[in-house]
Amino acid sequence: MRRALILSMLLASALVAAAPAAAQVPPEPVIADGVTVSGVAVGGMTGAEAATALQAFFDQPLTLALGDATLTIPPDRFGARARVALAVAAALAAPSGSALTLQVAIVDWRLRAWIKRRARIYDRAPISSRARLVGLTPRLTEAHAGRKILRLRARIRLLGALRAHRRDTVILPVRTVRPAITASRFGPAIVIRRGSKRLIVYRGSGPGPMGAFASFPIATGMAAYPTPLGSFRIVTKQRNPWWYPPNREWAAGAEPIPPGPGNPLGTRWMGLSAGGVGIHGTPDAASIGYSASHGCIRMRISNAEWLFERVRIGTPVFIVGS
Repeated sequence: MRRALILSMLLASALVAAAPAAAQVPPEPVIADGVTVSGVAVGGMTGAEAATALQAFFDQPLTLALGDATLTIPPDRFGARARVALAVAAALAAPSGSALTLQVAIVDWRLRAWIKRRARIYDRAPISSRARLVGLTPRLTEAHAGRKILRLRARIRLLGALRAHRRDTVILPVRTVRPAITASRFGPAIVIRRGSKRLIVYRGSGPGPMGAFASFPIATGMAAYPTPLGSFRIVTKQRNPWWYPPNREWAAGAEPIPPGPGNPLGTRWMGLSAGGVGIHGTPDAASIGYSASHGCIRMRISNAEWLFERVRIGTPVFIVGS
């Protein structure tokens, strides 16, 4: 009995002696006072607290201005990640008052991919003015400018904002793309009235109906070889052209004819996008006003020379039946 009592007393003494040792767990280290990481005050924080604060700081979304729109995008969408653990370790070892930097790792292909996707949504090709025939009068449509994100400059700006932890508005650079042709610089349009045997030249100074400013008598295709109807454009211009026989039955056995008085194309050729058909002068002035050609539009030589100087490659030509 006495032995058991002695053992109990010894055990109690051992437990009392062990209690202070168990209570003496070393405190978790804290960051020295006055330490900052990219402007975030982490002095007096534990490592876990600093990590939470720095991650929340970095996770703030970026505000982007793109044209008239404002976008709010979290940094991880660009493939950006803050090196929080590295910053916390440095802060715990830093002396009081240290100013440290939160480094950022960026997956460049993800940043490029985001810009590319955004450009597909935002970019818009310019729309040039074009002539449309309404009734018998050409009308010019209004031109519209395009727009384009400058991808390289946008990437540089986003990289700078992410690495500097900027959360003010980042303006993504864009460029206005002007249309190649506006209504004020459109040039002439031609309407050929096959039935009336007239070629009318129109011009305009802005969107809307164009005004007629010259009209000429012409010859068109005979019944067996009618001048085609439709919308075409001038695709080639030649001074003093050669005439080469086309691969047609009516030209079988014919030889090429060089420039000169007997050339059936006169002194000017304006080929249309209708294959083998063009506007040209003719030495046979008596055919003007009739259906006399193999599909081409004949003009008096002086009229063809006048027209040649005022049209260009791409000039629209509308051929109607009236």
